[in-house]
Amino acid sequence: QVQLVESGGGLVQAGDSLRLSCAASGFTFQFYMMGWFRQAPGKEREFVSSISWGGRRTYYTDSVKGRFTIARDNAKNTVYLQMNSLKLEDSAVYYCARRAAIYSDSAPFDSWGQGTQVTVSS
Repeated sequence: QVQLVESGGGLVQAGDSLRLSCAASGFTFQFYMMGWFRQAPGKEREFVSSISWGGRRTYYTDSVKGRFTIARDNAKNTVYLQMNSLKLEDSAVYYCARRAAIYSDSAPFDSWGQGTQVTVSS
């Protein structure tokens, strides 16, 4: 079965950096677009970033452009989210997700990890 396991979250100060990792198993990782989402308390889950199956195309929500970088290593079945210049408003649970269909950048994200907490303090 599909498994997505996030790691790398923690408590940091504003301006610091963190790198999240998502280890994937149970499917052919290199065939799927992967994404990162986040959910802050009392808010809806929101899209953060995604990366195409080969890694050539990346997408970001406006609030993280220039600060976050998504990457993947298909040999390691892992997708990363490098987060720099963290702000208080970046505090949330971050989730890794997989699209429902291979070689698709429009299918819904239908598989999710358990999430990793990122807390940014002043």
